This record gives sequence, structure tokens and C-alpha cells, in this order.
Amino acid sequence: MLDIAFIRANPDAIKAGIRKKRMKVDIDELLAVDEEARKLRARVESIRADRNRLSKEIPKLRGDEKDNAVSRVKALKDSLSETEPKLREVEEQFEKLMLLVPSPPLPEVPEGESDDDNVEVRRFGEPRVFDFPIKDHLELAESLDIVDMPRAVKFAGARMYVLKNEGAMLEFALFKFALDHLVSRGFQPMIVPQLVRREAMVGTGFFPLGEEDTFFVEKDDLYLIGTSEVSLVSYHMNEILNEKDLPKRYCGYSTCFRREAGSYGRDTRGFYRLHQFNKVEQVAICENDPEASTREHRILLDNSESLMQALGLPHRVALACGGEIGQGQVLKHEIETWMPSRGNFSETHSCSSLYEFQARRLKIRWRGKDGKTQYCHTLNNTAIASPRILIPILENYQNEDGSVTIPEVLRPLMNGMERIEPKKV
Repeated sequence: MLDIAFIRANPDAIKAGIRKKRMKVDIDELLAVDEEARKLRARVESIRADRNRLSKEIPKLRGDEKDNAVSRVKALKDSLSETEPKLREVEEQFEKLMLLVPSPPLPEVPEGESDDDNVEVRRFGEPRVFDFPIKDHLELAESLDIVDMPRAVKFAGARMYVLKNEGAMLEFALFKFALDHLVSRGFQPMIVPQLVRREAMVGTGFFPLGEEDTFFVEKDDLYLIGTSEVSLVSYHMNEILNEKDLPKRYCGYSTCFRREAGSYGRDTRGFYRLHQFNKVEQVAICENDPEASTREHRILLDNSESLMQALGLPHRVALACGGEIGQGQVLKHEIETWMPSRGNFSETHSCSSLYEFQARRLKIRWRGKDGKTQYCHTLNNTAIASPRILIPILENYQNEDGSVTIPEVLRPLMNGMERIEPKKV
């Protein structure tokens, strides 16, 4: 959420940001509702002041003066009974509209509609040239007997899977490797709730625009998170942090759930787009300062890049264009990893700066040395998300005999195993 004072003072900049993000939000309507709310609020406050003043004077009055004052207080009460509901209605409309306003992207964000318009920043490694016919990740996983999707679909429905045998071990190794890497860099590991209240989803900006993509447990009025970012950022909701304690840097492990409501018919084969997956997420909370945000953004991005380099996976870092940036994000870089079966780089990580957007909604503030409080800045980035990361690992490390070589850095975490061999039928 943005500061309404900032929106009033900079409507053209907000409109330009909306256009760049390819979103549809009527700022003129918001400002009109804001003006109406301010007028009604002033009227209510004036009526209350008159009522309170007269109510205090009545005991001192006599005769007609007292009767007139009593009548006047009654009229003011009636006026309040009429005006207060109108104010509540307009304020509710104002809050709904405010929750739709996106943060303007930073100037360096390029124009564009989709990830085809993202701008490559740098690249690591070169795609492997195979001298044998390659298999895609699902063919490999099934021949290695490390996944079972048909049985999962039988009892859990579409876009579900069972990861097993060396596949399960590989995922555990990836998460342990990622967590060790982040902890060595000063990040605090956390295992977080996967069921949260609506306030956390609204506060982190996943509602109202992303509500259709979220699983809802109606009986308990709780929502399944699509990323541990929700829990890690909400951890400090309604708190004032001390400057000396910033930045806060967390790495959270969780299972994640997404309905993928807007992706019908897309990426239906294999591991790319599923209803349930596991992830280690990075979150940083820092002071309200663009330089501090830039520093944290670079740290989060470097953490993920170094993980991918250690795994030996060819990838590129791309600056996301306006149409690819979410509502609260002011800047986003994606790490796109080479997936041979797709013949392209595809997203495996998303590094985002959100400035005050989440902190303002969740009331997360920091107090400086001068004693003043301001809203914090928040940032996030994927460390490892599985099984999506298994796509490039299986495909890039496949061998002609159908086996898959395990990345060297993961072997100590898999009891020294060097390869996953096909299972004999």
C-alpha cells in the first residue's frame, strides 16, 4: 500500500507506473473517493465537537435555553446517525481502492509486456551440447524411479506428484545445501507456518489481486501460503524495530501451495507448474532508504547466483520488464536457468524489492537514532524451489545411458552418491 499523501501529490507518476505495469486502476476515482471521505470525516468531527460542547453546557442552562440546547443535541445525534454510516461506506470503498494501487516501478525497469521483454544482465555458463538424443526431466525421473505422478493424481488430483527414492534425497540435499550456504552468510533459518490469517495475505500484497490463486481452508478461515515470504515478512507485523537491529535477514523453509488458477493448459507436463512444492525463501527487512534496499537486493541476488554457480547450472540474470513486475514490486530480477528440453532459459528465481509496500500494510516500522519512526523496506528472493530446480539438474546432468550425474557439491549430502542409475524393469 502506498501513502495516500504521496498519491495526492504525484497522481501522474502513479498513473505512469500503472501503465508501465500494464495494470488497470482508476486513480481519479480513488482521489474522488478520498476527497469525499475527507469531507465526510470533517463533517462528522464537527458535529461531534458541537454535540460534546452542548452536552457539557446543558447542566448549566435553565428554561428555554436548556430546552433549545437539548433539541440541538438531539438534532446533532440524528445528523451523526445519518452521516457516520455514509462515512463508513466511503472509507470502506477507499480502503478497497487503495489495496489495488501498485507501487511505481523504478526508472531502470524496462518497458515490456511479458518475460520475452526482460533484459539480460549477465550470464553464467554455456548450455551443454549433447551428442545423444536427450530426454526431458519427466522421462528421466520416471526411468530413474524417483517420481510417481499417476499415483499422486489418483489420490490427490491434477498437478500433484510423489517424489521418492534418490529424488527425495536429492531434494533434501538441495535444501540442506541452500540453508547451509545462507546461514554461513548471516541469514537466520526459520521453519514457518503454512496456514495464515487473511491479514498476512493482504499485508504481504498477495490479496486481493492474487486471491483466486490461493487455497482457502474455509472452516478455519485460514489460507495456505504460496511462499514462506508471507510468514517471514508478517513475523514482524505491528512492530517497531530498532535501527541497530536492521537489516533482518531470514531464510525460511516451507511447503508452498498455489492453485495456478491463471495457468490453465500451460506447463501441464512434469514439474514446472504444480499445486504443491517446497522452497527455501530469502527475506530482508531494512531501513527506509533506497541505498539500503539496493544493497539488500544485491545480497539476495548474489546468494542465489552463487548457489546456481555451485550447482554448475547454466543460467542468466534478467531485469524484469514492467509487465512482469507484480503490484508491490518496484524492481525485480529473475534468474532463468537453461532447460534443455525447452531449449530455453526458464525462471527458477525471482528477486524483488518492494520498498514500503508490505511494511505499510503490516505496520512494520523502524526507529532511528533521532527517535522518529518510519516504515521499513522489504525484499525477497528464491533460494531453491523444488521440484522445479530438478528440471535443469536432471536434464543438464543426464548421461547417454539414462543415468544422471549428481552435482559434486551435493554428493556429501547424499552419502557420497555420484549418479542416479535407471531402474531395471
